[in-house]
Amino acid sequence: MALDSVLLFLNSVFLQEGGGMFDFLGGGHGALGSDDPIIKGLILSAFCVAGFGIILNVFNAAVRKKMVDQTKLKRIMKETRAWQKERMAAMRSKDQAKINELSKKSSYMNKMSMEMMQMNMRPMMITFVPLILIFYLVLPVLFSHIVALSPISLNIIPGDFFQLTCTAEQAADMENICTKENALYLWAWYFLSSIAFSGIIMKLTKTSMDLS
Repeated sequence: MALDSVLLFLNSVFLQEGGGMFDFLGGGHGALGSDDPIIKGLILSAFCVAGFGIILNVFNAAVRKKMVDQTKLKRIMKETRAWQKERMAAMRSKDQAKINELSKKSSYMNKMSMEMMQMNMRPMMITFVPLILIFYLVLPVLFSHIVALSPISLNIIPGDFFQLTCTAEQAADMENICTKENALYLWAWYFLSSIAFSGIIMKLTKTSMDLS
């Protein structure tokens, strides 16, 4: 799930038009979306954007299921985590003999970790480009800058650098794209809704990295 979350965030970072890589984080005029979208209305937009998130999550899971040997991946994960846990316990207890014994497996474990990373990165290399193209060519045309409303502000990071929702000052500015306080930007709602469904879809498709 963590890798999918990073992918979704990176997708959001690179799809802003004209504002540079981080311009959309502050909202305002650089936010993703259209002044005259094809799909209008907050309720319809919110459901449609969430639907895009679900569909793209299913696409990610399908590619992952096809390209990654889940049995082998979980075996490697279980083996490396068990070794790391055992090594950490030996270091805490200062059991030098056990540390030396486990250190002999370091090369093998590093090899397993690298293989696990490659297995996880392979599907991301396939899915990243089409997801970016959808953002550039589809979402900005279909939807407005603002697609949902939050009951509270989600701007947990102080300052104007990273904004998920509109502020009262932005809503009061007639020239700003924000129409209401705590309105959610298109990129923010897509990211949040995708994250919300990601874990569920991965469990249903049995592509989760959870060993439990």
